[in-house]
Amino acid sequence: MTRRTLLLLALAGTPLAAQTRDSTATTPNCEACPTWNMPHAPFKVFGNTWFVGTNGLSALLITSPQGHVLIDGGLMESARPIAASIRSLGFRLEDVKLLLNSHVHYDHAGGLGELQRLSGADVAATAASAEVLRSGKVGPDDPQFGIAFPIDPLVRVRVVADGDTVRVGPLALQAHRTAGHTPGGTSWSWTSCEGARCLSLVYGDSQSAVSADGFLFSRNTTYPAAVRDFEAGFRVLESLPCDILVTPHPDASGLWTRLEKRTAGAADALRDPGACRAYAA
Repeated sequence: MTRRTLLLLALAGTPLAAQTRDSTATTPNCEACPTWNMPHAPFKVFGNTWFVGTNGLSALLITSPQGHVLIDGGLMESARPIAASIRSLGFRLEDVKLLLNSHVHYDHAGGLGELQRLSGADVAATAASAEVLRSGKVGPDDPQFGIAFPIDPLVRVRVVADGDTVRVGPLALQAHRTAGHTPGGTSWSWTSCEGARCLSLVYGDSQSAVSADGFLFSRNTTYPAAVRDFEAGFRVLESLPCDILVTPHPDASGLWTRLEKRTAGAADALRDPGACRAYAA
């Protein structure tokens, strides 16, 4: 089922199911979470970009001698495995200078609080995401309001705008607003090199129309721009230079299938210049 088909279902007034929760819980009672949080060995994606997430939740480390950038933190319980993966690759948590986020739901932002405590890193996010990261709770404009678990509030969160570039030493990552799944959803793009060969990498945010019961993407008063945001995000993803795509849920972009092919000897299997266009289709 393509993302535009999912969006049409939303337009038809058919909200897709999401995890339910006890609103008083501080730790999710989430059936999918143990599977999402199953360990996965860290590995080099390309150049100075490393996968340090879990089997079901991506986290990417982009490294430099002047400091590192980490995108996404998985669940609250993912923080320690992510930290262990970073250390196992020979990098120090204290050298992570900046934390970025795709979107603010608990399965991608839940571990950021602990990772910030461990590293001392600052955070950069769009205005809509920054508000949630600071408070720890999504607002009524989020399609999953009422069922999204809270996260640990973050400190030192600075706001970036669509198209802004964030820098740590020689690292430069550009923010692209690809909202719809959440009001502040963000994809990130950068370049990684191996010798003289450089590739364009994209961390493409979730583009699925998942909501709480009663929220209609086509007819609501709390996030009336949701459908327009999805369509705008599709256009952004289609336009990006995109040699390697990774998504917040790795299987959404076929990462494990591509990694298996690389492990079997196809050295360039992670590269697919059409991946972002296919992801937005």
